[in-house]
Amino acid sequence: MAAPFFKKRDAVDKTLRPGMVPKMQVEEAPPEDLNSYEKSESPASLISTGKAQLDKKSLDLIFAVEQMIQARAHTESNNHELQDRLIHSSGHVERLNKDLKNLNKVIEDREKNIMELEQKLVERNLKVDQVLEDYRELHASLSGEMDELKSTIDLEQQKYANLVQKHNEAHAEKLKKMNELEEKIGRLETENSHLRQKYETVRQEKAYLSSMISDFTNRMTVPFGGSMPAAERNEGNGDT
Repeated sequence: MAAPFFKKRDAVDKTLRPGMVPKMQVEEAPPEDLNSYEKSESPASLISTGKAQLDKKSLDLIFAVEQMIQARAHTESNNHELQDRLIHSSGHVERLNKDLKNLNKVIEDREKNIMELEQKLVERNLKVDQVLEDYRELHASLSGEMDELKSTIDLEQQKYANLVQKHNEAHAEKLKKMNELEEKIGRLETENSHLRQKYETVRQEKAYLSSMISDFTNRMTVPFGGSMPAAERNEGNGDT
């Protein structure tokens, strides 16, 4: 976008370009005429007083001088405006530079923090790797021990099963022997009861025979003793 100064200057050039006479006349005019003209009355007073009497060359010169004065004033205003813009831009650039420095500092701090975090992460990863390695070694060791324990448990279970089987066999054999002994005891008790009956019968028979023998003995001794009283005979039998 063109500045206002350039727009107005282009407009002045356009007004001067069609005939190109004023420019040539300004260039051809001697310095003495310009100095005398500037030291004399102003262009506005000359136009108002003797405009009809001046020729075309003087009018062109006056118009050119007015255009130059207006262009100079416009240039100065544009220059002041551009200076203000430059000052404002310089302040804005300075603020942007400060912001840039602050941002660079923040970025450096962030990068430093990121580097520290990366270092911590690397150290933590190393620790994790070490822990994983220790876990693998421990797992391998425990797997071997577990296999050994499983083998030992299987062997002990087999031994226990054999012991249980032997115990069951021994218990069955014991029960069998106990049954046999109970049967034998039952038979012996039966035989014992029979023997007791026989003994009782024999004892009773023996007692009966003893009494018969005693009676017989008493009877046999009566004829030889005369007329002994019965009480004495009984006493005598009792002594014998």
